[in-house]
Amino acid sequence: MSTLTDRTIEALRLNRDDLADRVRRFTASDLDRKSGSSQWDVAQVLSHLGSGAEIGLEGARRALSGQGSPAQDFNQSVWDRWNAMSQQQKAEGFLQSTEALLSTYEAMDAHTRDSLKFDLGFLPAPVGLDVLTGMRLNEALLHAWDVRVAFDPQDSIPGSLAEVLVEQLSGPVSFFLRFLGKPAVLNGLELELQVDTTDPEGRLGLWIAESVSIVQAPTAAEDVLLMPTEAFVRLLSGRLSPEHTPETVHLASSRVTLDDLRGLFPGF
Repeated sequence: MSTLTDRTIEALRLNRDDLADRVRRFTASDLDRKSGSSQWDVAQVLSHLGSGAEIGLEGARRALSGQGSPAQDFNQSVWDRWNAMSQQQKAEGFLQSTEALLSTYEAMDAHTRDSLKFDLGFLPAPVGLDVLTGMRLNEALLHAWDVRVAFDPQDSIPGSLAEVLVEQLSGPVSFFLRFLGKPAVLNGLELELQVDTTDPEGRLGLWIAESVSIVQAPTAAEDVLLMPTEAFVRLLSGRLSPEHTPETVHLASSRVTLDDLRGLFPGF
């Protein structure tokens, strides 16, 4: 039986290969297009994904060889080098570094996937590959959408991949919701919002209080949000603006509006 880590690596591969096929066909003007990320063009999104993959690969290599974390200035040196690249170099670098990272994950046997630990420096303790790949999937799915939506305003994230990310956000990387959600904008409102998802179908709860969390087995709630699974993950990442909201999204609540929820999740 495949584990969540296995399914996450498979989702990363599907997402990466689809985006890579598109990137290989991009022209110079395509790379200059404004992306779905408010401050970046397409090449800058690819640079973010590519530099992150390079940093992740160095961390994986060190963990596999028992060398510990990279030097404190390693990440900044990678970012500086990628920032200095041309638009085309960023695209080519994305193809190379994301393939190298995924090939490294895929080559790990089951024991290594279960036992390997990574010291990321900004978390209180080393984490497993489930957390590391969950963090990567959150970035990779949403930023791939940022690229695709530059060419198709109606683009969506494949539901099967969004489902894996929801499982990660309600499990190994649930701490992400502390950064994604800003409940102070709701002025102390507390509620459990029932979220009924489609494609694939599911039900979960979004608990909103001093922090935000996902509840996998919610109690029946008077506030109900119906939406595709992919739209839910875009909501959590600040990518469900009115122009990118499917017609099938429906909120039944007397306490919050869809705009309130958009404000709760301003995005990254």
